Amino acid sequence: MLPHLKLEPGDLPEYVLFPGDPGRADRVGNRLDDRTDLASNREYKSILGSYEGHPVGVVSAGIGAPGAAIAYEEAIKAGAKTLIRIGTTGSLNREKVDSGDLVVVSAAVRDEGLSRQHLPVEVPAVADLSVTNSLVSAADDLGYPYSPGTVLTTDAFYAGRESLDREVLREAGVLAVEMECAALFTVAMIRGVCAGAVLAVNGDASKDKHIINKAISREIDVALEAIVRLN
Repeated sequence: MLPHLKLEPGDLPEYVLFPGDPGRADRVGNRLDDRTDLASNREYKSILGSYEGHPVGVVSAGIGAPGAAIAYEEAIKAGAKTLIRIGTTGSLNREKVDSGDLVVVSAAVRDEGLSRQHLPVEVPAVADLSVTNSLVSAADDLGYPYSPGTVLTTDAFYAGRESLDREVLREAGVLAVEMECAALFTVAMIRGVCAGAVLAVNGDASKDKHIINKAISREIDVALEAIVRLN
């Protein structure tokens, strides 16, 4: 048995969605036919079902690269071959993306520690092209506004005394900041599987709760429709 997800090899299908929040995993699970709750341990909740006849797994990965990477690694051992992160992100450029918008992630700036213990910093953390194209196609067909581009993956949620020059990153076209994509893309690259991500921009949750909730529903729609296209 895999020690953290509490799954066995073969328990997950090829396509698996990765929200951070176990509650959001339930939200995805409620969209699936023939839902089966597989396991729940720590922040990791695993669900199996189908969408339009295609088997789909859901695994909540928690917050931050190290814990999320455990979910990615063990999900791969349990059968996942295409991993899609669905989560929230903060905007680095409100002229391009703001609360309630979607970002289809093409690559991630590696400002976290996990990926640096796997690959040299010169190797970029890049999403799989076929997964990214399927997410873009799904968003287009659904009529949901989105921006494709690069995000910043970092470890620190709250600012300390040291940080990257985010103004330089913004000027370079980095759209948003989050905590897991670089780990996801790096793990997928070294394990020989496919990965992508679609994220909902989360601004001031106290003011924009309805807008953000709608964006989360939309990113789930996009990810599920992308699986149909990949099949």
